[in-house]
Amino acid sequence: MKRRSFRKITTVLLAATLTLGLLAGCNGSKPADNKQEKVLRIGVLSGGYDDSYFRQQYTDVYEYTHQNIRIEVVPAIDQSQYRYSDGSEGYQQPDYLESMKKIMTGGNPVDIVVTDTSVLNQLIQENMLKQLDPLMQEDKFDTSDFVPAVIDGIKDLGDGKLYGLTPSFSSSALFYNKKIFTDAGVEPPTDKMTWDDIFNLARRVSKGEGKDRVYGFAFSRYQGSDPFYDMQYNYVNALQLKTYDDKAETMTVSSPQWIKVWETMTKLVKDKIIPDSSVGMSDGAMDQWTPISGDLFLSGKVAMTIGENYYINEIVDANNNAAKIKNYKAVDWDVVTVPVHPEKPDVGGNIWLSNTFAINSAAPNPETAWDFIKFINSEDWAKLRSRGNSYEMVARKSYIEPKQGLDYNIQAFYLLKPTPPTDPKDDKMLIEKPGLYSVTNVGRNYYQEVLENKKTPEEALKEWEEKGNKMLLEIKNNPKTQFQEDGTPFVPDESGASGVKY
Repeated sequence: MKRRSFRKITTVLLAATLTLGLLAGCNGSKPADNKQEKVLRIGVLSGGYDDSYFRQQYTDVYEYTHQNIRIEVVPAIDQSQYRYSDGSEGYQQPDYLESMKKIMTGGNPVDIVVTDTSVLNQLIQENMLKQLDPLMQEDKFDTSDFVPAVIDGIKDLGDGKLYGLTPSFSSSALFYNKKIFTDAGVEPPTDKMTWDDIFNLARRVSKGEGKDRVYGFAFSRYQGSDPFYDMQYNYVNALQLKTYDDKAETMTVSSPQWIKVWETMTKLVKDKIIPDSSVGMSDGAMDQWTPISGDLFLSGKVAMTIGENYYINEIVDANNNAAKIKNYKAVDWDVVTVPVHPEKPDVGGNIWLSNTFAINSAAPNPETAWDFIKFINSEDWAKLRSRGNSYEMVARKSYIEPKQGLDYNIQAFYLLKPTPPTDPKDDKMLIEKPGLYSVTNVGRNYYQEVLENKKTPEEALKEWEEKGNKMLLEIKNNPKTQFQEDGTPFVPDESGASGVKY
């Protein structure tokens, strides 16, 4: 959504407070009188250019209804520094955890932190956040209307205790084309189907040859997407398969479970049930470009695909403008939950809690911090926000409704529990040893060799393991070691530039 649209939303919110006084009473809050001004400092993971978007989304209305509160937004990572880089220093992955800890400590710590689940998890482990359960009990703050997947996802980070709350979330589901299933005489997918069930359905609805081929399933709707990444992100991660051991010293990919995954995935690609990265790129499609050419689902090339909740906006927009798009027919669609693995039938949702609000244990103004968090997680806030946010869904179930009066299975976006968060130690290790990203990425080369019938999955995984073990040894000898695309090691010099090759 464009910034101009958000300004309109904010105007509506402010108007609501003037005419109804609605938000002034959010969850028991009262309009503040003209006492001495108090500063509430909110730490965010990154920023530095312009904090107006964040303010419009979260703080403007609170400041309007609490005249004696002034909010400061403090970025842990100042992104503006990269704007003036000439590129000679190279790019260093920011350490978000350590940067956030810096603004949470010292002489002027922030009161509230806004983080994703990865950083939140680590801050909980280091006892840097205030537990919210006692505050919620004292104020009778009810979370029964919150989406269970959201609350449970946050509780999982704190061993069953709440250290943060989020007013909104993003999620994904399995979109399917009703007409393709009807034409094939096949029953469409349902919630909580296993991956094997979905792949079997995909085989039954796949049809055609060449540029007219209709594929049964795609991990991504985007033309030319990376099949290796799609497999890792959507399928392997849900199984919680590890590429290397907990110490990042030994590869673990040459196992029966990894072999089974690669056998399953590569067969689906070879049998043209799942499209490879070349689909749509070499059949003359670009000579007949339309606004939906790069979208495999909208262009009718796949029967099922995984998409985020905000993909609904794109489908609705395309359908509303169908008459203006050459050779396009409005898609009759619906959604079900993303597929699950039988070992974990209730887990598999890709739920993103990217703006979770928590109170710093060292907060100078903990009471005001809690009042703010109550405010933006209140029922009144959810009611207002549900009317205007196109990219996220509110966390309260009562105010989650289909877009524009449409009828679709909206529960599919929050019926499953999210995939468990990564271990904080793993996240920290990736920052300390950036070369580990390459250890995973080099697997793409071996996966491609299987797709090209140059190796069997077992042979390719064994070679990946051997190559990966050599790379891990380089990293063990020097944690700063990184790798070129072919796996050649180098150590960046002190400025972060390309470095010295071995």
